[in-house]
Amino acid sequence: MMDIVPRQPHRPLIWPDILLDIQAYLADVPDEIYIVGGAVRDALLHRPLHDIDLATSGHAIQVARKIANYFQGDFFVLDNDRDVGRVLLNRPEGRLVLDVARYRGESLLDDLSDRDFTLNALAVDVKADLSLLIDPLNGEEDIKKHLLRRCSNHALSDDPIRALRAVRQGSQLNMHIESQTLRDIKDSVSLLSSSSPERIRDEWFKLLSIPRPVAAVRIADTLGLVEQVIPEIVALHNLQEPAPYTQDAWHHTLALIENLTSIFNVISYTRTDQTAASFGLGMLAIQMDRYRNRLLAHMGTVWPNDRTHSALLMLASLLYDSGKAQGFENHESRAATAVGVRADALRLSVAEKSRLVTVVRYQNLVLTLTDTEPLSIYHFWRKLNDAGVDVCLLTLANYLATHGSYLKQKDWLMLVDRVRILLDAWYDKREQLVSPPVLVDGNRLMEALQLKPGPILGELLEQIRMAQVTGVVNTDAEALAFAETYLRNKT
Repeated sequence: MMDIVPRQPHRPLIWPDILLDIQAYLADVPDEIYIVGGAVRDALLHRPLHDIDLATSGHAIQVARKIANYFQGDFFVLDNDRDVGRVLLNRPEGRLVLDVARYRGESLLDDLSDRDFTLNALAVDVKADLSLLIDPLNGEEDIKKHLLRRCSNHALSDDPIRALRAVRQGSQLNMHIESQTLRDIKDSVSLLSSSSPERIRDEWFKLLSIPRPVAAVRIADTLGLVEQVIPEIVALHNLQEPAPYTQDAWHHTLALIENLTSIFNVISYTRTDQTAASFGLGMLAIQMDRYRNRLLAHMGTVWPNDRTHSALLMLASLLYDSGKAQGFENHESRAATAVGVRADALRLSVAEKSRLVTVVRYQNLVLTLTDTEPLSIYHFWRKLNDAGVDVCLLTLANYLATHGSYLKQKDWLMLVDRVRILLDAWYDKREQLVSPPVLVDGNRLMEALQLKPGPILGELLEQIRMAQVTGVVNTDAEALAFAETYLRNKT
């Protein structure tokens, strides 16, 4: 019989201070309340806690609402039928997400037995000693062995999303997947499509958000999971890159993800001397340091449901070669259309879809710029806006992925310098080269030049902006004179 008697774990459980406050507040609640799942696992592994799940024998939504009211947090009902509520608590060290759910089944043991993997089938009694562990499925022992094992023989078939989660958590926590669990994952691959697109999307984005996603993507691909999420990937395996880069397009895609991760690490505040030890990354660190804070702010963009910007760029990397794989001429434009279809299938937001399509469509724009004169820089940013930052980062990663050990230092330095010039325009010379101040508007042009509303106004305003970028126009009087001359020459 499985044991749910609390016991001392092999190492102390580390909890944030706010949990002690929550424990004190819930002391008088008559129902059973336990911390369960990943939060207990992370407390045992001494990992930072940003999400805590509570399971209760009582009314979970009521408990969640009480916690939110007392601690002045935000409250949401996640699932009325299953009685699940969410609390968002803002703390100086960051936001804490607290989900409260009614037991899965009649008891704590039912709840834990119905979970995905034994390392997540752990609990701590909120109303008792927080240092004691409840571990009926020997999850602690599996953690010590770095083993990811399913809780039951139907855990994967009950919820095929757990196949993706197994790959993510195995890679993230440095666990190897137990043999029978691995067989169950393979058996459940075809069932993944029965899950909702939203759940597949969210679990896939979590996988792409881990510190080194390429390892998880490799495993997911080996198990047949990637093609379930992104069917376009299948064709990449048989597409050969041109000599001397004798890798297939899939291995190029993996190299792109790995190099993009390396660039993120170079930008990161946690960068070490070892992070940028290679020539390519070292030169990049030197040239990009002046934009480091602003690049980090850009990478800190959060999309709906807390999807990370880094994951969106990893998805762009996976779709980067999709046009080549489908044999498209002018593959960037055609691939962008395919990317839009995939974005819709994954139920991405309109803004996420737009960003993905833009990045893939203009993936080679940095390389095809004929020069870095003011007008070329203006047209680059005019076309891409802040997606241009993503294109710059992906261009650098793609160059490293393509050339690998064939990297020519001179060519790499020229590319890094070109990206530096573009970023300098975006971050430090925006009014001069990207978005010059408005000197005259459409109404002023119509009044001064006796024009009627129509496309010519937009054309004139664009010509004035370009003239400002090149220094031909600097005042409103010069703008009007320029517009008048332009009209005269046009007719």
